[in-house]
Amino acid sequence: MENLYSKNIMDHFRNPRNLGEIADADGIGTVGNPKCGDVMRMYIKVRKRKTEEYISNIKFQTLGCGAAIASSSIATEMVKGKTLSEAEKISGEKISKEMGKFPPAKFHCSILAEEGIRSAIADYKKKFKR
Repeated sequence: MENLYSKNIMDHFRNPRNLGEIADADGIGTVGNPKCGDVMRMYIKVRKRKTEEYISNIKFQTLGCGAAIASSSIATEMVKGKTLSEAEKISGEKISKEMGKFPPAKFHCSILAEEGIRSAIADYKKKFKR
């Protein structure tokens, strides 16, 4: 398996960062892939720094393969501390580059992580009418 996946993916799979939930989350996004059965849920806390809102905390829960868990973990690290507009620009392609080597059939995992983040931000904006 380690021949197919980068050390970064294996590390995030074995030691996921930001795993769990935020009980009083400002935004929650749940996305899934019906083909493979992967489901991701992202929780965000949003704070304001000067005039910009940013993700002060982010957690995830993922039911899926190792690549799905690793992409969730990597994506949360990429957006933590970023403004909402910066976080919305994080693409599946950027996440996959950060992941490193993995089978092409697993690219959808990085797309799910992107969609999960965007869904959590959209939920936040809807709740707080932003």
